[in-house]
Amino acid sequence: MGKTILTVDDSRTMRDMLRLALSTAGHNVIQADDGVHGVEVLENAGLVDVIITDINMPRMDGYGFIEHVRRGSANKVTPILVLTTESEPAKKARARDAGATGWIVKPFDPEKLLAAIRRVSP
Repeated sequence: MGKTILTVDDSRTMRDMLRLALSTAGHNVIQADDGVHGVEVLENAGLVDVIITDINMPRMDGYGFIEHVRRGSANKVTPILVLTTESEPAKKARARDAGATGWIVKPFDPEKLLAAIRRVSP
């Protein structure tokens, strides 16, 4: 059975690529275009199985989004994968400290993304 996955990314192209990869694999995809929108979507959607977020976004970046989710939303224990062009160890550590579960560097390989989802949410 497919999972419900929230993707948060300011790039329409990236959101389209994620939707295609995830929906083709049988997952239900909910999308948001930045952290603020992601918070709003989660408030309306309720529990999701996995969250995939970018880091560099307007209004609320990925770090702020992750921290907000971890502070007490219904999804505070939901696995969060960071999907970003960033690969610096300090940025990975900051995301981990905020509550991220895993890190994937763009561009992503759909099979590796799906494998990461299976690892964090069996």
